[in-house]
Amino acid sequence: MGRLLELGLGGKVALVAGSGPGLGRSCALGLAEAGAVVACVDLDSTRAAALVAEIGSRGGRAAGFESDLRRTSDAEKVVSEVSKEFGRIDVVVDVIGEIRYGRAVDLSDDDWEYSLDAVLRQFFNLARAAGRYLVAQGLGGSLVSISSVSGLGGAPFHAPYGAAKAGLMSLTRSLAIEFAPAGIRVNNVAPGAVATPRVVDRLGGRSPDGLPLRSRAPLGRMGEPDEIAKVVVFLSSELASYVSGQTIVVDGGATAEFALGAMDPDMIPDNSTLEQPR
Repeated sequence: MGRLLELGLGGKVALVAGSGPGLGRSCALGLAEAGAVVACVDLDSTRAAALVAEIGSRGGRAAGFESDLRRTSDAEKVVSEVSKEFGRIDVVVDVIGEIRYGRAVDLSDDDWEYSLDAVLRQFFNLARAAGRYLVAQGLGGSLVSISSVSGLGGAPFHAPYGAAKAGLMSLTRSLAIEFAPAGIRVNNVAPGAVATPRVVDRLGGRSPDGLPLRSRAPLGRMGEPDEIAKVVVFLSSELASYVSGQTIVVDGGATAEFALGAMDPDMIPDNSTLEQPR
């Protein structure tokens, strides 16, 4: 039947930055399930090692690397270490992004710098280092980052985070154009509310039936980490071979909704009572 639905990730090497129990874990496991060898990169070597062990227990191959990507030297070093360990790099996925809440007038300079460092600076450092390697390698490649719907609309009470995520979307477009001649695609995923372990804990846990947490999104629930990972795997794969410079929104329809809120069915007028144009 042809190769239309082949992922093309078997034997490829995927560097996943951010090996925590949420999106990073789901993306790494998804890429491993698709056949990729995974380099688990994290600020915490213990978290990276735990993810490596989990991938191994499922029959995959992985290795852990400790790195603080907010530092240019660390980004360059980890790209070098991963390439030496596995002989190549084909996919780079960055899921790192920390948030600090507060009114803009109350946030400190440190809060602002923290958000830009943890979202924008660290991805630029990694993309620059990985981009140099991928161009020299000459085999093309894929870079995928995670932004947020907070970068698409207003982000009240977490303004620096929203600004950084918006910058990430712009950076995605710029890098996609620059890297295109080398066959390197650059894309971004913008999730809405996702039930990561951290979010679930903050909201008091799941219900006894374990169903997804409810939300105001039209689909009526929060997304699951695996649902974001599926889109990341798609963008990393040959299925997305002609997709570059894009931000894919995965938010249960939240940003598609009418800005003034959903219309209650009881408010829908009877068309027969309306004056018709002549």
